[in-house]
Amino acid sequence: MLRRFSVNFAIFSMLLDGAAVIFGLWFSATIRPYLRIVSFFKAIDSPVLVPYQLYILFPIIWIIIFSSLSIYDGRKFLRAADELAILMLATVIASISAAGILYFSYREVSRALFIIFVLSTFLLCLLWRVLIRVYFRKRPEASTNSRRLIVVGTGSLGQSVGKQIQNAYSENLKLIGFIDDGYTNEKKATHLGKVEELKTLVRDYHVTDVVIALPYSEYHKMSEIVLFLEDMPVGVWIALGFFDLALYRTDIEDFAGIPMLNLRASAIDDYQRMIKRAFDLCVGLFALLLAMPLLVLSALVVFLDDGAPVMLRQKRVGENGRLFEMLKFRTMIRDAEQFQSQVEKLDANGNLIHKTKDDPRVTRVGRLLRRLSLDELPQLFNVLAGTMSLVGPRPEIPYLVEKYQPWQRKRFAIPPGLTGWWQVSGRSDKPMHLHTEDDLYYIQNYSIWLDIQILVRTAWVILFGKGAY
Repeated sequence: MLRRFSVNFAIFSMLLDGAAVIFGLWFSATIRPYLRIVSFFKAIDSPVLVPYQLYILFPIIWIIIFSSLSIYDGRKFLRAADELAILMLATVIASISAAGILYFSYREVSRALFIIFVLSTFLLCLLWRVLIRVYFRKRPEASTNSRRLIVVGTGSLGQSVGKQIQNAYSENLKLIGFIDDGYTNEKKATHLGKVEELKTLVRDYHVTDVVIALPYSEYHKMSEIVLFLEDMPVGVWIALGFFDLALYRTDIEDFAGIPMLNLRASAIDDYQRMIKRAFDLCVGLFALLLAMPLLVLSALVVFLDDGAPVMLRQKRVGENGRLFEMLKFRTMIRDAEQFQSQVEKLDANGNLIHKTKDDPRVTRVGRLLRRLSLDELPQLFNVLAGTMSLVGPRPEIPYLVEKYQPWQRKRFAIPPGLTGWWQVSGRSDKPMHLHTEDDLYYIQNYSIWLDIQILVRTAWVILFGKGAY
């Protein structure tokens, strides 16, 4: 039986994509004469003949480009939104490649036919992927092919791993329960037994994978557990406690020929980063062109109200803790930093509050710019330069980062953004360093579609000026 995430399924996917390309060519050639009813399509009466070489060349191009973007590695795109995003990107690249070949060879192929071909091929590739997802979710045998996991350890690390497994976007992961010698609270987890019962439990529950998630104090038990499972046909995984030292995610990488654990791996992979960067450049440049009159007007009113300088270069902490200069229109009086201690205060929980609605340092024009978020417009230059992204955690002030707890530093695992999840949820109603949970939610659930959603919601929030000060 065909199993998902297998080599056979990857080959089957390639064949389906190749068939989609061939059918797309045939369909576009067949339907082209009937499009005379559309005014901007040139009317033709005779049947369209597509060179037979294209029926061989185009499927090869599609499959090679799809393979280069790892589309056939199903584990990389467990979420439907991520698979759709990479499918769109791959289709665009394949279409550009095919158009280039047509330009230098078969120029008699019309543009209308090519557009119909690209759209129909994309829809076919998308359709079979949707159907296959539904099939694997609904198939009665799906449960027998799922990965059945037991977590060794019921401490905070074990609970975190278990929760992550249960919330995973994969239909073939199932958490069976937990094993721990010192288990006491039955309400916390499904306790199956002790470590000495591990082999029996693996057989009884048909377990396929065992995840060891023990605290530092129990690390000495790892060798014993691994020996228990040595003759068992299960996968063994170790959730290391020092993952807390990582920004968000860790990777095994080749370092001078030596496999090493990268504790500072980015929370997004290379393909997601490529899509995000391309999106930032396209949308950022378009937004900068539209915002240019507002940039000039804002600079003028700042100068007329309080003189030069109209723009500030502030040191901020970006991805992986690197410092960079963030651009911003000046909205406070000159030398405002000298009066910082006069506005800082501690809230009821001892958290430092460094900005307030009635900050006396903000100028009259500055308050208006903040209300409309126009003071942030110069950061579009940061986006184009690559030091920031359109969407991401806001870049923090260095002296506040020094007060961060270790877990809060995980927000630096992704490029900082002009706007983000916490801005559309609360904006300045709370300082950004008290919104780390929102940033981690964004990092964990990142997709280009979430970026688009946040940008749309940002426009709505700015319109009503919620929390802007």
